[in-house]
Amino acid sequence: MSDMVFRLPAPGPEPRLTDLDGWVKVEGNPTMKTWVQHTSLDGSVISGTWEATPGSWHASYQFYEFVHLIEGQITITPDGADPVTLRPGDAFVVEPGFKGVWKIEAPVKKHFCIKLK
Repeated sequence: MSDMVFRLPAPGPEPRLTDLDGWVKVEGNPTMKTWVQHTSLDGSVISGTWEATPGSWHASYQFYEFVHLIEGQITITPDGADPVTLRPGDAFVVEPGFKGVWKIEAPVKKHFCIKLK
């Protein structure tokens, strides 16, 4: 395959197991796994797979993220705004500056694409 089209491989055996920067557990003891499966040629975008178990985090975003939810259910409640419930097949964007609660209601698997610069 050319270096201009990259098929994401299956997630590898060694994900990052620590909570993402800016994410603080607020309910239960949820866990997350993050696999970065591709970095753009200029280093400005990462893509991969993320999995999480039920519970809640308060999240603060620095970067733009596009998400395609593969499995599970999430209710995201921006601080001071109405909740949004997302299910398998849903695609959504989280803008930089977002602050709010991600409640994992059923074990989640998602693909993500994050713009770092």
